[in-house]
Amino acid sequence: MKIKKNKLFELVTTAIILEKPYKKGVDPKFLILQRAEHEKFGPLKWTVPGGKLATEDYTVLKKQTEDYWYGAIEAVLRREVAEECNLKIKNIWYLTSLARVTGDGFGNLVLSFVADNAGGELKIDEKDFNDYAWVTTEEAKKYDLFDGIVEEFVMIEKVLAGERDVEWQRLTE
Repeated sequence: MKIKKNKLFELVTTAIILEKPYKKGVDPKFLILQRAEHEKFGPLKWTVPGGKLATEDYTVLKKQTEDYWYGAIEAVLRREVAEECNLKIKNIWYLTSLARVTGDGFGNLVLSFVADNAGGELKIDEKDFNDYAWVTTEEAKKYDLFDGIVEEFVMIEKVLAGERDVEWQRLTE
């Protein structure tokens, strides 16, 4: 694998959306989307909403201080979720990060967040997605998801159950 030098990472954010607020004893359901066949990376794979952070995502906003825009990533998540599935999100919290080298040799850094569904009529962007489903972690195992997403669902369940400092680890099956 040839890695390109002197290139900043492309930053991608993902939102794992809980269908309903967490209740102890009830398995949470997560939104997954099936990518369209024409997608360059992962055609027909199931994933969670998200997208790339572009400078324009925050430079159009008012700065909160003289030098900084706060909430830039949260703004991207809200925009991507609205564009991809017409939902609003709230209570956004960081879960984990992942990195890869693309087929073109560029770095790709993904920041994975969790959010509550804040309403809207779920309607997928049909040019980029074929289908959607609300799934439990066990149900998600039956879908052709991008590698690692089911493990992220497990991490979320652990955090919601009260565990702290939860790290990603491969499921053994």
